[in-house]
Parts: sequence; structure tokens; C-alpha cells
Amino acid sequence: MITWIVVFLVLALIAGLFGFTGISAAAAGMAKILFYIFLIFLLIAVVMGLLGGMAAT
Repeated sequence: MITWIVVFLVLALIAGLFGFTGISAAAAGMAKILFYIFLIFLLIAVVMGLLGGMAAT
């Protein structure tokens, strides 16, 4: 149990360090970009799956 406390303490310190610097804004911007890229990939995969299913029937 103590090891989990130490792990979460270290994670909280690292998160606090990133939160109090400009890194958090850059990380949020990159997360938004990656979200939209993977959303596009998801839509392409769904469309290709539907088209592939129609071609098989």
C-alpha cells in the first residue's frame, strides 16, 4: 500500500510540474490534433468496412 502512495505522489508531482509550466498548453493542443486525426481514421475505417461488406454480398 505504501508503494502505491509513493507512486501516486511521484505522479502528482510530475503532473503538477507540467501543470505549472507551459507544457500543459502544448500537450492539450497536441491532444486535440491527435484526436481529430484518429477520428478521421475511424471514419475511414468505418466507411471501408461498410463498402467491403457490401462488396462481399
